[in-house]
Amino acid sequence: MRAREDYRTLSGAEKAAIFMLALGEDYTARIFEHMDDDEIMEISQTMANLGKVSSSVVERLFVDFAEQMSSTNALVGTLDSTERLLTKVLGKERVDNIMEEIRGPAGRTMWEKLGNVNEEILASFLQKEYPQTVSVVLSKISTEHAARVLSLLPEGFALEVIHRMLRMEAVQKEVLEDVEKTLRMEFMANLSRTQRRDSHELMAEIFNSLERATETKFMEALEQSAPEAADKIRSLMFTFEDLLKLDPASIQTLIRAVDKDKLPIALKGATESLRDLFFSNMSERAGKIMKEDMDAMGPVRLKEVEEAQAYIVNVTKDLEARGEITVASGSEEDELIY
Repeated sequence: MRAREDYRTLSGAEKAAIFMLALGEDYTARIFEHMDDDEIMEISQTMANLGKVSSSVVERLFVDFAEQMSSTNALVGTLDSTERLLTKVLGKERVDNIMEEIRGPAGRTMWEKLGNVNEEILASFLQKEYPQTVSVVLSKISTEHAARVLSLLPEGFALEVIHRMLRMEAVQKEVLEDVEKTLRMEFMANLSRTQRRDSHELMAEIFNSLERATETKFMEALEQSAPEAADKIRSLMFTFEDLLKLDPASIQTLIRAVDKDKLPIALKGATESLRDLFFSNMSERAGKIMKEDMDAMGPVRLKEVEEAQAYIVNVTKDLEARGEITVASGSEEDELIY
C-alpha cells in the first residue's frame, strides 16, 4: 500500500484525522468527547480510509499546527484502530452505529449475510455440522428461512436439531463467537465459489421490476441479439397475466390479501378474461362495488396501473413462497383433479 507523501493534497478532514492518530488513543479519546456524532462520523470515516501516512507528512502537519513532537513515525489508519479510539469515549451502541455506517454493506453481521444465502446451500453445509451448531444458526436467522433450511435437512438430524432448539436457553457469547468463526472460516469464505445463481432467473426478476415500456424495449432487443435467452427469461418471468394460472381458492386468498384500493386500478388495465376470473371469485355484491369503483375512477395513468399490477404480482409471489397459494406451471403435474 503506497504511503501518503504529498502534504498539499490533504483535505482538512484528513489533516485532522492524521493529527488525532498521531496524538494517540488517550488524547484522541478526550478530543472525541467534545465532538458531536456528525463530527465523529466524518473524522472516523476519514481515519478508516486513510491508509499509510509517511513520517514527512506527519512532521509537516505538526509544524503547521505549531506543535513539537519527538517522534514522527509513519501511521496507519484502519477500521480496527478507529473502532478502538471510539470505544475509549463512546458507548458500545454509538460505536456500533458509527462503525456500521463506515463499513457499509460489507460490515453486515454474519446472521444478516446468512439471511441472503440460498436455503439449499445453507442446508447442505449445516448437515455436516454438530446439531448444537445448527440449532444456534437457525435461532439467529428469520423463522421463514429457518423453516426452509430445516425442511431440507435429513429427517433424523433435523429432529435432533429441533430437540436442541427446544432445550436452548440464552446462547453464551463465547458459543456465539465460536459459531460465527466457524461459519466465517468454513462457509462464507467458500460461498462465492459455490453459490451459482441462474443468470436467466436473476434477469427475469430484474425484468419483472422494470416499467412495462422499458421491459418491452429490452426484451425486443434481446429477441434480436439472443433469442434463446429471451425465450428463457420470458418463461421465468411472472407477469400480471400469469394470475390466470391461479386456481379459484388461490384467487380468493389473493383478493383477501391485497390492498383493496390497488386491485381496481390493476384490473382497470387487465384483459377481460383476467377481470372475469377475479369477479367470478368475489361475492356478487363485492364484484358490483368494485365495478362501480372502476367506472367512477375514470381514466387512469398507465404508470399507476403498472405499479398496482406489480404490487399484486409481488403479493402473489409472497403468498406462493409461504405456501398459501399455488401457481400452476402448466405442466401435467400441476393439473387439478376434481
